[in-house]
Amino acid sequence: MKLKIAICDDEQNQIEYLSGVVSAWANKNRHVAELKTYSSAKSFLFDYSEEKDFDILLLDIEMPGMNGVELAKTVRKENSTVQIVFITGYYEYFSDGFDVSALHYLIKPADERKLLPVLDRAVSNLNYRQRAVLLTSPDGDVKVSLADICYVESENVHVAVHTVSGVYRSRISLAKFAEQLDETFIKVHRSYIVGLKYVKKISRTDITMLNGNLVPISRGMYDEVHAALIKYL
Repeated sequence: MKLKIAICDDEQNQIEYLSGVVSAWANKNRHVAELKTYSSAKSFLFDYSEEKDFDILLLDIEMPGMNGVELAKTVRKENSTVQIVFITGYYEYFSDGFDVSALHYLIKPADERKLLPVLDRAVSNLNYRQRAVLLTSPDGDVKVSLADICYVESENVHVAVHTVSGVYRSRISLAKFAEQLDETFIKVHRSYIVGLKYVKKISRTDITMLNGNLVPISRGMYDEVHAALIKYL
């Protein structure tokens, strides 16, 4: 797999150590890795303003100026795919990772035996997020990642695909569209399919999505949806 990886740390010895581990991992797993290193958030953002195609970020938290958490929040505003790994000497920052959907935290000095499985998981996540559907609409074709689809609603001869970034409509039946989805989706009503990762809670009559929208659930489907959600978790 072709990967673009950034290491951002104000300690040069950490940059050299992590670069060696990442390079060896990439070679062993036959990944074509473009590795870039930065000594500050400012220097990373200078490059990032021109090239927003990074796949994995290994970020120190405690750095002069902008820290790693603030850097991650800046990146997350326009990139929901990049895999963020924090490497820090401080436990108190762990809760901040939820705000940026961090993949993992590692405590310095980062143990190679712990870092390698995290890198493998990052690649697995990237492979999943690359799966997409192509929606044809009057405004043109739109490529939508499966990982960004919250739920799909049937509208006569069209479907409305509700995603994290907006709603897309395409002239296709719900049944035909469902053929492009995977096991992380479930049909909960004759007119609705939901993405399990975006379900907040379920009742006998409807499903509350993470964005607050309500999706009706067919009578008798509660147990099946509940079981699917438990399995997904």
